[in-house]
Amino acid sequence: MRRFEAWIVLVIVAVVLAGPWQSAEAQTSIAGMEVHRQIDYIGDASYADERDRLDVFMPSDAEGVPVVVFFHGGGLVNGDKSQGEFVAKGLVPRGIGVVSANYRLSPGVMHPAHLQDAAAAFAWTVEQISEYGGDPERVYLAGHSAGAYMAALLALDDSYLGEAGVTLSAVRGAIPISPFLYVEEVAPDRPTTVWGADPAIWRSASPSTYFRDGKPALLFVYADGDADWRREQIERGATALTAAGQHDVATAEIPDRTHSSVVEQLAAPGDPGAARIAEFVLRPAHGTQ
Repeated sequence: MRRFEAWIVLVIVAVVLAGPWQSAEAQTSIAGMEVHRQIDYIGDASYADERDRLDVFMPSDAEGVPVVVFFHGGGLVNGDKSQGEFVAKGLVPRGIGVVSANYRLSPGVMHPAHLQDAAAAFAWTVEQISEYGGDPERVYLAGHSAGAYMAALLALDDSYLGEAGVTLSAVRGAIPISPFLYVEEVAPDRPTTVWGADPAIWRSASPSTYFRDGKPALLFVYADGDADWRREQIERGATALTAAGQHDVATAEIPDRTHSSVVEQLAAPGDPGAARIAEFVLRPAHGTQ
């Protein structure tokens, strides 16, 4: 009987240790990367479907490496942080850490909730990344598609980062991958559960509204197979930013890529997109494109 009781105690202890009330963070390794998953970046909230969680991918034995905070695509209505693993597999071997964050989606929330979550993930990174071997003074914004839109907007409109407790100076640079930059042209064809139906809100939510000088360095990456309207918005936006006095703006069209593969193929050996992003991130401070 005592053996049975002891066995029961061991089972209970094992269940407690594995229980959901324990930290959800888990550390694993992937081909030379140290991976920390399911980190809760908003401690005073509990979002459904773990939309307040992020993953950290770092080089083994990282110490003071630059870090890219990545937001997944999906039109602000679907997708998750697993997309960031493509980015990590392309950048971590080059000595660059990657933080890939979930955020709340429509129709569960509307603008500006997506941006508020993204800003909170960036703020978490600036505050905590040194514990994982990252350099908090070399943190970059990035994303794909709708996530790239958010990265661009955070880099151009400092109000979201300000609400999260960090300043725009914390952004070393931004790398939007196949973004849209003119919400006022996109929103009419998207569900009203994302930005609503008020053109004034569309304009306030649009990166194009904040094209002026004094912004972080920007590298717009896109696919030669992206839709014509998207490629046109990116090139138009880069030209408008330069005309507004922003001196550090560049574009990089990646050949033989589609809207999806431009990020998925970052993990491929020798991918030109990953090489261009790494060049941008690893360049000396105050360098020019």
